[in-house]
Amino acid sequence: MASLPLGPHPPPENEAVKIAPRRSEMGDDKEMSAPVVEGNDPVTGHIISTTIGGKNGEAKRTISYMAERVVGTGSFGIVFQAKCLETGETVAIKKVLQDRRYKNRELQLMRSMEHPNVICLKHCFFSTTSKNELFLNLVMEYVPETVYRVLKHYSNVGQRMPLIYVKLYMYQIFRGLAYIHTVHGVCHRDVKPQNLLVDPLTHQVKLCDFGSAKVLVKGEANISYICSRYYRAPELIFGATEYTTSIDIWSAGCVLAELLLGQPLFPGDGAVDQLVEIIRVLGTPTREEIRCMNPNYTEFRFPQIKAHPWHKVFHKRMPPEAIDLASRLLQYSPSLRCTALEACAHSFFDELREPNARLPNGRPFPPLFNFKQELSGASPELINKLVPEHVRRQFGTNFLHPAGT
Repeated sequence: MASLPLGPHPPPENEAVKIAPRRSEMGDDKEMSAPVVEGNDPVTGHIISTTIGGKNGEAKRTISYMAERVVGTGSFGIVFQAKCLETGETVAIKKVLQDRRYKNRELQLMRSMEHPNVICLKHCFFSTTSKNELFLNLVMEYVPETVYRVLKHYSNVGQRMPLIYVKLYMYQIFRGLAYIHTVHGVCHRDVKPQNLLVDPLTHQVKLCDFGSAKVLVKGEANISYICSRYYRAPELIFGATEYTTSIDIWSAGCVLAELLLGQPLFPGDGAVDQLVEIIRVLGTPTREEIRCMNPNYTEFRFPQIKAHPWHKVFHKRMPPEAIDLASRLLQYSPSLRCTALEACAHSFFDELREPNARLPNGRPFPPLFNFKQELSGASPELINKLVPEHVRRQFGTNFLHPAGT
C-alpha cells in the first residue's frame, strides 16, 4: 500500500508544495497556507506542515501531518491516513486534482455541513507541483471502517449481520440523509456501503465522499449517469435529468436489502441488466410509473413480468417491519418513496427508541436523537415518533429547536 503515489501525479522527491492563493474560495476558519512536503517515499513518512489562524487577531499556529498509508484511490485522486504530529490525532486526507477554472463543489458542500452522521471537514488547503498542477487537500476526521467491510466480515464467516446492527446503521444513514436533503437541499448521488463509514467501537455511522453530491434545483437538468450501478435508482437508468433526492432513498433501500440478505439485491452487469434485475423483483413498470421516472421516455418494450412478493425476496424469519420498510424505499415512482425522516420514524427502528436499549456488549448506542435543523418543518406527530418520551423527559423539548434554526 505504501508504494502507491500520493496523487495521480506525485510531486518529485523533496519538492516543496506551495499554497495556491484562493481566498475567495476558502472560509477564514478553514484556510491553510504554506504547506511543505518532505521525505522520500511517495506516501509513508511525508510530512505536510501548514499554518492556520492569523485572522482577526488570532495567533498563527502550525499543524503537521505525517502521511501513513493510502486508504482509497479512484478517478478523483487518493485518500490517505495521516497523523497530526502536534496532537497525535489520526485524520484522513483526500487529495484531488483541481481545475483552476472552477470552484470545488465537494469543498463548498462540506464546509457547510455539521452533523453526527456526516463526515466532518477539519481543514483544507491547496497545493501545487512543479508542473503547476493544482491539488485540493481535504483534511477530514478519520473513521476506520466502512459498512462494506463490516458486511464482508460477516459474509466471510458465513453469517448475516445481526439485526440490531442493521437497524443501527440504517437509522443513522437515514438521519444523515435527512440532514443533507432537508437542511442543505443536497443529493449525495453515490450512497453505497463503501461510502458509509463506521466506528467499530461506538458503531456511529457517517456519510462520506461528497465528490458526486450536488444541490438539486427544481427545473435544472442534472446528469443521469451518476451513482454506482447496484444502487442506481431506476429513473437514472431511464435517463432522467430532473430527478430528486429520492434517488438517495432508492440507494439506501438497496443498502438495507444488502445488509438483510448479505449480498446485493440488484447485481446488474450493465445498465440494461441492472433494469432486468430490478424488474425481476418489482415487476415490469407500468406506463404511469415510467412517466413518473422520466416523462421523456417513450419507448416501452419490456417483457411483462409480475412483481415478486417482497416476503419471498427475504428469508422466512425476516421481521415484517424490515420487509415493509424495504418495500417503501424501493418504489418505481420517486414520489412514492418515503423521505429519509419518515424512514427514521419507521417501526423497524422502534427497538432503538426503547429506554434501556443498548449495544450487544452492554455499551450505550451512539447519539441517535440529538436532532439538528432536520426536524424543522416536520409534523408534531413525526417529531413525537422520532424523539422518544424518555429522551424528551431527560432533555425537554428545547434541544429540538436549537437557536438559529
